[in-house]
Amino acid sequence: MFHSYIGRRSTPIKNSVERGAVKKFAEAIGDPHPIYVDEEAGERSRYGGNIAPPTFPRLLDFGTVEGFHLPNVGLIHGEQSFRFERPLMVGESIQCYTEIKDYYERNGTGGTMGFLVIEDVGEDIHGERIFTSQAIIIITGAVRKRLSK
Repeated sequence: MFHSYIGRRSTPIKNSVERGAVKKFAEAIGDPHPIYVDEEAGERSRYGGNIAPPTFPRLLDFGTVEGFHLPNVGLIHGEQSFRFERPLMVGESIQCYTEIKDYYERNGTGGTMGFLVIEDVGEDIHGERIFTSQAIIIITGAVRKRLSK
């Protein structure tokens, strides 16, 4: 169903890691660690500044893969992982893109389900990778039927 999209990427999108957004995110997830919001604590840290929480990249814009569309309802978020080469610094600008890494199907009691593997990447202004996030989206049999019509 989505095999032809494997390997396709979105056009990179510039994102800014804004202090206010990091503060709101830290508050929303209930993590008051000073490394995220206190400028003095950030300056004293080994990073020399504030960093974003590890799951903050979920808020960033990764662009869209041309021609690729998923419905807004009926999908299951199966798994999510993050890998950081270094912390995401408050105040920096980064380039982000998404890539379709894999698609496979499995038969289950509710019919055939699809498993879509999507990778989101954030790079600094020099093209050095900062983080990679990988998600598996489960496409139920009912959604697969709607998409194939």
